[in-house]
Amino acid sequence: MLSNADLRKTGTGWEFVSEEAVEDFVEVHLQSLLGLTVIKRQFTVNEQRCDIIAVDENKQLVVVELKNAEDRYIVQQLTRYYDALLEHKPFADRVDYAQPVRLIAITPKFHRDNFTDRKYHGLFFQFWQFAIVPAGDNLYFSLKDVDTGHTSQVEITHQEIESTDNIPSPPKEFRNLLKKFIDDEQQVLWRIRDKILRFDTRMQEIVFSKSISYGKGKSKLCAQICVDRRAYEGYIRPALMLWLPLSPWTDNCNRIGRMAIYNRKMNDALSLSKIDEYSYLRHWPVGSRYSASDSQVQTWDLKHYVTEISKQNNKLNYLDFLVNLSLEKWRERL
Repeated sequence: MLSNADLRKTGTGWEFVSEEAVEDFVEVHLQSLLGLTVIKRQFTVNEQRCDIIAVDENKQLVVVELKNAEDRYIVQQLTRYYDALLEHKPFADRVDYAQPVRLIAITPKFHRDNFTDRKYHGLFFQFWQFAIVPAGDNLYFSLKDVDTGHTSQVEITHQEIESTDNIPSPPKEFRNLLKKFIDDEQQVLWRIRDKILRFDTRMQEIVFSKSISYGKGKSKLCAQICVDRRAYEGYIRPALMLWLPLSPWTDNCNRIGRMAIYNRKMNDALSLSKIDEYSYLRHWPVGSRYSASDSQVQTWDLKHYVTEISKQNNKLNYLDFLVNLSLEKWRERL
């Protein structure tokens, strides 16, 4: 828990360096801002992880969900937390479950879908919009109730994160792309972006019409993020492409190709696992027009692929391993 805030300067003002930095700050100042006492942060119940669990002075349970960017699924998240908490009723010695649960969303900007979801929902959600406001030599964290206009603010004791990481603010196209995916997918892709851009000062973030690519110029790429055009049950899923060895079972791993990470073989129904739980790799050359039923395209079981290359059979984080491998092979090709 930090007493100050990690911020970075942008072209239009200031922003928190990450969602975790927002949570750090709000956790410390929740009493001053909203009169709430924190019980637990990142509390998991029924496989649902709540950002902050708190109570007010009357022991009324308050669930706080925080975002560092616009998120169209924040109402759905809070709904899942509400259901899980009422089922298990944790912290019963500190919470009066006879009272209604307060559901609070805090974000710098609300998506129009947030208001639509709330409008037709049976529960009540409080929307608080935050901003970092300069005043002379000082900075303030300002919260505004979007319905009543009520504001609350505290001064920010901050440290500016220097540019030694060479992590630029994400382009508008990256933010817009991530808005298409569920929150869990967004968090994974944010983490991958940070890992890639921290790897080498020569790494570039390249915006194409329908994707975001990473590498040096358009011919030396290591990763690509786009939309999986196959829609299942109304869900739009991310497609992550990594430039990886094409022959993992041989000692010669120098042949590199663009590999798509998927949850199932492309001719199977797609389940709704998170991207870091996907289980298949598929060779997807740049410019190819393979169909989902093309049996000639090479596909690998992700676990087997990683085991062959790493020569390990332990519980690796397969996605992290593949991202690291793609970065190492990219540097070798420069």
